[in-house]
Amino acid sequence: MKEFLGVIMSLIMSLSGGGYTGEVPEDSQFEVRFIDVGQADCALIKCDDETMLIDGGNREDSSLVVSVLKNNNVEYLDYVVCTHAHEDHVGGLSGALSFADAGHILAPETEADTKVYQNFVEKAKERGVKIEHPDDGDKFMLGSAQIEILGPVIEKGKDINSTSIVLRIDYGETSFLFTGDAESDEEGDIIENGGNLKATVLKVGHHGSDTSTSYQFLREVMPMYSVISVGKDNSYGHPDESIISRLENSGTKILRTDECGDIIMTSDGKNIDVNTSK
Repeated sequence: MKEFLGVIMSLIMSLSGGGYTGEVPEDSQFEVRFIDVGQADCALIKCDDETMLIDGGNREDSSLVVSVLKNNNVEYLDYVVCTHAHEDHVGGLSGALSFADAGHILAPETEADTKVYQNFVEKAKERGVKIEHPDDGDKFMLGSAQIEILGPVIEKGKDINSTSIVLRIDYGETSFLFTGDAESDEEGDIIENGGNLKATVLKVGHHGSDTSTSYQFLREVMPMYSVISVGKDNSYGHPDESIISRLENSGTKILRTDECGDIIMTSDGKNIDVNTSK
């Protein structure tokens, strides 16, 4: 029924010529929880009575992700997004799909010949949900929020990181940009394609690697908050000191899961409140 209503909503918007108005209903609620999955990525978005899970951490994070879903009374995910095929993003999605039903599952066309990715594909089949490959420019609603796909613009010939689904969530006057592990070449593709990158909150690409968050990209986004999902004392040296310096110089407030634990942001459409589990 929820999937049917989503299709009807999209049709109404299309027939009305309707873009997103930015209006937030009086009884609306919006929350993003950046889940501390160590050197990996996972975020749960709730808007009104609809939910979206973006990535699922590593395979061993499955039980943690499921516990978060349980604690938030989420047994149905309207959207599950695998930003790209690397284990630290797709690994825990199998566990999430073992626990919760899903309406839509989104992933890039580029796959990986790994057990964790194939487990993800099999779980989608078990749920009877076809994996969709969104195009840049696609838009859909999550409750009162609008989701817009900004990338990948080009997948062919790209490193798996730069096939990442990059999406923007607009809720009232606030916005959240999720970048997966998109590197500077994909960032450049999106800028050249005319994507609207301005956002209140940036989920920093590739755990703060120096191959992402280029100067040009950061100038386009100009976030108030920057969230880095990263493991403490990880072997990659993430986040890179040059990226921390770049973010600091931009005036953004940096929040890191290795220091803050879960990072929970709620929006009323105008302002964002931030709480952390540590």
